[in-house]
Amino acid sequence: MSNPLKFKDKNRSQFFPTVRKRVDAYFVENSLSSHANGAMWIKASFFLVGYATLYGLILSNQFGLWSMLGLAIVLGMFAAFIGFNVSHDGLHGSFSGRGWVNQLMGNSFYLLGANPYIWKVTHNIVHHTYTNIPGHDEDIELAPGLVRLDAQEDLRPWHRYQQWYTFPLYALASLSWVFRKDYVKFFKSKIGHHDNSSHPRAEYIKLFASKTIYYICFLILPYVILDITWWQLAIGFVLMHVAEGLVLGLVFQLAHAVEGTDFPMPDERGDIQSAWAVHQMHTTANFAPDSVLAAFLCGGLNRQIEHHLFPKVCHIHYPAISQIVKDTAHEFGLPYLENRSFGSALMSHFRLLRTLGQTEPVKPVEHSLISLTQRVPEPSL
Repeated sequence: MSNPLKFKDKNRSQFFPTVRKRVDAYFVENSLSSHANGAMWIKASFFLVGYATLYGLILSNQFGLWSMLGLAIVLGMFAAFIGFNVSHDGLHGSFSGRGWVNQLMGNSFYLLGANPYIWKVTHNIVHHTYTNIPGHDEDIELAPGLVRLDAQEDLRPWHRYQQWYTFPLYALASLSWVFRKDYVKFFKSKIGHHDNSSHPRAEYIKLFASKTIYYICFLILPYVILDITWWQLAIGFVLMHVAEGLVLGLVFQLAHAVEGTDFPMPDERGDIQSAWAVHQMHTTANFAPDSVLAAFLCGGLNRQIEHHLFPKVCHIHYPAISQIVKDTAHEFGLPYLENRSFGSALMSHFRLLRTLGQTEPVKPVEHSLISLTQRVPEPSL
C-alpha cells in the first residue's frame, strides 16, 4: 500500500493555532456552546416538519396531477435543505454535544435516499482532508471523462462545451445517489487513496434495508395509493430528484470549483507542501456571505471556509466567527476567497469550467506550483 499523502508545514504556519484560539475565545467570552442553539433547532424542525407535511399532502390523494407535481418538486428541494441544515451537522458531530443526537440528526440523510455511513467516509474523511487534490478528493470527479476539473487530465473535444452541459448533469446527481453512487462507493476498495475495503456487517444491512424502504416509500406506496399511472409516478419521482440534485450540486460546487480556488498536485514524494489549514484557504471559497436567505437555506455551506476549518462547530455560528477567520487569514497573508452573491459564484463556476475545458494538460510540477486561475501569495509570517 502506498504511503498516505502528508501535509508538510515547511513554514511552520501559526495560522490555524491562532484562529482556533480566537474562535475558542469567542465562545468562552460570550458563554456560548459551539453546538446548536434555539434558532438551529427551530430551523431543523421547520425543514423536517415541512418535508413530512409535503410527503403527507402528496399521499393524501386530495390534489390534482399538476398540484402533486409541484408538491413533489418542492419536496425534492426540502430534501436537499435537510441535507444541508440537519444531516450535515449531525454527521460532522456539530449539532450537539451528545453523540446520540448527532446520530439521530445524521440519520435524516436517509430521507434523501442517501447513506450516512458512506457519506462520512467520502466527505468527512476524504474530502475534508484532501480537498481539491486530484486523485484523492473524489468530490471533484463529477463525471470522470465527461467533466474536467483536473488540469492534468487529457483534454477531450467535448470538454470545450462542459460549461454548458455540466449544469444539467447536476440535475441527475440525486438520482445517481439513490440508485448508483452509494452502492459503487460502498463496494470500492479505495476512495481516493483511502482504504475502503472493510465495513461493519451492520452497515451492509443498513445500506440495503434503507434503500429498500426508500424505494417502497417513494415508488411503491404512491403507485398503490394515488390515482396515477406508472409513467405519471415516474415523471413526479424524476422531477423531485431533478430539483434535489440541482440544489445539492450547485451549492456544493460553488464552494470549491470557482475561480481562485486551487487544485494542487502532490509533489514527487506524494506530499503537499503546506499546512493543512493553509491548504484549505487555497481550495475553499464562500458565497453570498451577507445573504440571510442563503444562510437559512444552505446550512452554512455558503460559508465553506469556516466549515472546513471548524467542522465541529454548528453552522448557525458561522456568521459570528467569519470575521475572526477573515481577519486572521489576512493577518497571515492568506486568501479569503468569497463571491458576494450566489449569482456571481455561479458565473465564476461557469468561467472555471470554460477555462478548464480549453486549457491544455499541464505537467505535474507545473500544476503543483500554480493555480489555473489565480495563485494567491504564500503566507507571510
